[in-house]
Amino acid sequence: MFIGVAGAAGVLARYGVAQLTSSIWATFGVNVAGSLLLGILICVGRDLEPAVRDALSVGFLGGFTTFSTFTMQAVLEADDARVGFAVLYVIASVLVGVAAAAAGYYGAKAL
Repeated sequence: MFIGVAGAAGVLARYGVAQLTSSIWATFGVNVAGSLLLGILICVGRDLEPAVRDALSVGFLGGFTTFSTFTMQAVLEADDARVGFAVLYVIASVLVGVAAAAAGYYGAKAL
């Protein structure tokens, strides 16, 4: 039940961000922010109750971030004859996402 409620909150948060801007960068920002937050949670969440940790990670952050939208936006960019931009978007999303997760994890670990 916790995961479902947290997941709904994550989806609503992502929807709110998308309402602020409908650009491709909303998805990029949501996924990078989610990666950063998950990195922090993995590091500092070890002492949380498993149900709370799962609600935050699988539920909220799983609902907040979106792989399917990320991949579809890349396909649409390529279909719109912006293949170079699509490739840049995919590479940047992965690299910045991994960097954000590492920054969150190691930043929290340093505290």
